Order: sequence, then structure tokens, then C-alpha cells
Amino acid sequence: MKKASSRQKLQSNVRLLAVSAFLAALSIICGKYLALSLGNVLRFSFENLSILLAGMVFGPVVGAVVGIVADLVGCLMVGYAINPLVTLGAACVGLLGGLLFRISRRLPMLWQCLVTVLGTHLVASVLIKTIGLAAYYPEMPFHILLLWRLLNYTVVALAEWLLLYTILKNQALRHRLEALRQ
Repeated sequence: MKKASSRQKLQSNVRLLAVSAFLAALSIICGKYLALSLGNVLRFSFENLSILLAGMVFGPVVGAVVGIVADLVGCLMVGYAINPLVTLGAACVGLLGGLLFRISRRLPMLWQCLVTVLGTHLVASVLIKTIGLAAYYPEMPFHILLLWRLLNYTVVALAEWLLLYTILKNQALRHRLEALRQ
């Protein structure tokens, strides 16, 4: 009996690893290859969507790891310099996504997703990543960069909120994803 249990746990871990790798790859594709850049400051992308999903469904630790892997591998793939503060911001997207989703679990799904996405983007994308970008681009005043990124992530967060809500309100899909955790 113990042998079967350990085999099931190993298979579950391998499935979780595979889905996490897929979500990191999806983040890289959405963030580095499908992003819409407007000037030097505004870049609209859904790079955080799969990181948020990882945190919300699999928990804050898995979400943070997906964020770190997506940022580091994505930078290496397209030749960007690795910015530790931006990587920390990517990790916080997954970490906060998982924590806020769990903290707000008593809310209806629509509001739970809104609290999670807005809270995560305010802290991780607008604050932490902006500090990291300001360190690398000192010619742009921090407060101007912060305002542009606040505008950028208001638009992105609203779109991600609707997409995540649509994904997670599907009970069958949500149960299938949550089954990978066990």
C-alpha cells in the first residue's frame, strides 16, 4: 500500500512540475514575444497572468517559483540583463497572488479575483518592479515612471481579472487544476 501511495505522490509532483513549467513558458511567451510596447515606458502584456494563476491554484510557493523561472529564463532567452528587483517583483506576483487568493477565499469568486489581481499588481508590478526599473533607468524620474506604470497596470490588471475570473469560475477546470496539488 505504501509503495502505491509514494508512486501516486511522485506522479502528482511530476504533473505539478510539468504544469508549472508550462505556466512559466506561457508567461515568457506573453511577456517577451507578444507584448505591445508603446514608447520606452508602456508595455502591455499578460506575462503575469500565468504566474497569478499558478499562485492562485497551486499556492504562493509554486506561484513564486513560476515567477522567478519565467523572469530569469525569459531574460536569458531575449538577451535582457537580469534585474534582481524585477525578478523579486515577478516572484511577488506569484507569492501575493497565492496569499491574497487564500486570504480572500470567503468572498465571491468575482471579488476574490479582483482583490487578488489588484493587490498583487499594486505591490509587485507597480511598486517593486518600478523600483527595479528606476534603478536601471535613472534618466526617468521615479514618480513619472511610477505614474506611467500605474496607468499601464490598471489596464492590464482589469483584463487579467476578467480572464482569471472566467478561467476560475469554470468548476470543472478549477477542480482539475486543484487535483494536481494533491
